[in-house]
Amino acid sequence: MNHLDDAVTKKKSSRGMDNVSTDNTDSISADNTDNLSMDNTDTVFTDNTDSISTDNMEDTGYSSAAERLVAVLRERRLLITTVESCTGGGIASGIIDVPGASDVLKEAFITYCDEAKHKLVGVKKKTLRKYTAVSPQVCRQMAKGGARTAKADLCLSATGVAGPGGTEEFPAGLVYLGCCFDGRCEVRKYNFTGSRNEVRRQAVRESLNLALSCLGVAP
Repeated sequence: MNHLDDAVTKKKSSRGMDNVSTDNTDSISADNTDNLSMDNTDTVFTDNTDSISTDNMEDTGYSSAAERLVAVLRERRLLITTVESCTGGGIASGIIDVPGASDVLKEAFITYCDEAKHKLVGVKKKTLRKYTAVSPQVCRQMAKGGARTAKADLCLSATGVAGPGGTEEFPAGLVYLGCCFDGRCEVRKYNFTGSRNEVRRQAVRESLNLALSCLGVAP
């Protein structure tokens, strides 16, 4: 069973998104807990489900964003890594498409099931049980754990439901994207539309844009 089926199954069994506040700044998370609360400001959560226009949804290209990202990372001598679930390595692949990427990316992680998320980057089992893999809490821990494990300055994470299928709580296109940089995390929620691969490509594009934003560079 892959992480998407697993998340849906867990939701049906009593755990899920009703335990998560995702609409506002109540979703800022503390560093040493799996709860999103106002106790600490190391994590910012943004709900972008209404912020992407139809025109933007049709533009799934991301080569220019990847080129800008690699250029900025090389200039600042920073290392990047990724921890990916629904994108299946697409974010890392987009970065590696750019010449010179080997200067900024040394390793990346595909964590397509709960066990891999825990084993490879240290996502807490209790967080996975309580919130499921498709949640801002898990997305945050993926980003934090990836940066720590790879000893990278910046880590991008992605978890969601690429489709087809899904449920009311976990619709196809629901994706959480995370970025951990300089000890601070940002998690964004999206509801993409389109086919499975279109959802994945949009997630890659927005993840690269998120990295640029966290670096202070206009996407």
